[in-house]
Amino acid sequence: MTARYLAVVILALVGLAGCASGPIKDITRVFEAKGEPQLQAGIKLYEDGKYAQAQKNFESALNTGLSNAGKVSAHKYLAFIHCATKRERQCRGHFATALELDPSFELDAAEAGHPMWGPVFRSVKSRR
Repeated sequence: MTARYLAVVILALVGLAGCASGPIKDITRVFEAKGEPQLQAGIKLYEDGKYAQAQKNFESALNTGLSNAGKVSAHKYLAFIHCATKRERQCRGHFATALELDPSFELDAAEAGHPMWGPVFRSVKSRR
């Protein structure tokens, strides 16, 4: 019963964090995956076209610790970077890892239609 109560309290605090500041935000940071800041920074760098820096952030995030969804996201972006730089083997490897972590993983419509990584992703997915 105590574990259940603790889970309810944690969920309530996490829910309140979106509309609160101060101590509540500080408490929820304890439960945030340690690599999440690097992941978010990597996504921003990727969107700004700074692929080498983004890659370092994604790799750091994976090494620091991410939720399963965070790992899938990091591997997706690493796949994009490798495909864009014509390193198809590494691109395939990151898509394969993302699919191992989440077999239902899909690219969104714009990503799936991309001429560089769309076909690679479909090829990797079809082999699963």
